[in-house]
Amino acid sequence: MSIMKTKSFWLAAIMTLICSVAGVLLAKLPYVNLIGALVLALLLGIAMQLAPAHMRAEAKPGVGFISNKFLRLGIILLGFRLNLETLAEAGVKAILVAAVAVTGTICLTYYLSRKFGASDELAILSACGCGVCGAAVMGVSPQLETTDEERKCEDEVLAVAVVCVMGTVFTLIEIGIKPLLHLTDPQFGIVAGGSLHEIAHAVAAGGAFGEGSLDNALIMKLSRVLLLALVALIVGYWYQHRLVKESEEDHTAAPKKLPIPWFLGGFILTSILGTFLPFSAAALDVLVQAAYIFLGMAMAALGLSVNFKVIFKRGGAVFGAAVISSTCLLVFMIIMSKLFF
Repeated sequence: MSIMKTKSFWLAAIMTLICSVAGVLLAKLPYVNLIGALVLALLLGIAMQLAPAHMRAEAKPGVGFISNKFLRLGIILLGFRLNLETLAEAGVKAILVAAVAVTGTICLTYYLSRKFGASDELAILSACGCGVCGAAVMGVSPQLETTDEERKCEDEVLAVAVVCVMGTVFTLIEIGIKPLLHLTDPQFGIVAGGSLHEIAHAVAAGGAFGEGSLDNALIMKLSRVLLLALVALIVGYWYQHRLVKESEEDHTAAPKKLPIPWFLGGFILTSILGTFLPFSAAALDVLVQAAYIFLGMAMAALGLSVNFKVIFKRGGAVFGAAVISSTCLLVFMIIMSKLFF
């Protein structure tokens, strides 16, 4: 049995590693970089469903392991990208604006998703992805306990798809309407970093208008990423507290302890290490690339588990909610950039 599990793991590892590395390489191409390495890995993982059925069946146990464990390792390593000194130099303004933007977007997206008929877990994941970034979907997901792992994978894929599509569409919109907004290039960078859903999107939009715009876009986006651990903790506490309350009302289950996301503690630790230890720029780049490889493997593993019928059936509600909340976030960031930056 152990030999079979080992074989399954290595087969899944090879399949997902191919997708992950290909995603990183493709993301370096012009225009394709708007999609981002992680979403490309997800799409390539979906394409892997064309592999022979017996191969996919053999790899299935390993795919589950990779989608669970490798995403945690990737998030831990991603902390090396977060330079706390750079954020501190940006001042309290950027952090406060990011906190308001993240809180408002998560609450609005969740509320609208539920109103439009999305499931609770899907609404939470989509809201966190739109509020923080795509990695937040993977960071929050372990906090949502479920006995239906297949449905949870579908929710993760849907939430990541929402982040990708909204981020890409609004990147093009923001670049197009920039002349109409009468913003300076640095102000536009604040808007891009505060309103776009992935670092790749913020870089693409901010980089279109010079270094001043790009620097501010990165600072503002990283201010939102900084809140990933806090968001996961709060969402986990809220979700478990609500489950406890429901179980007390119907007397069918015992209260559960809040699952502590130790990997998010690792994310904070690597942020501190990357900021204050004398790592070279090349070493940090290697660590961040490793993070994207592991996260890409986790995304490819999700892609191998996609059920398209369910996605097309359940996706409308969260996409509709994300359009509205993303538009509100853009308007909010335009106002904040004019008032405070």
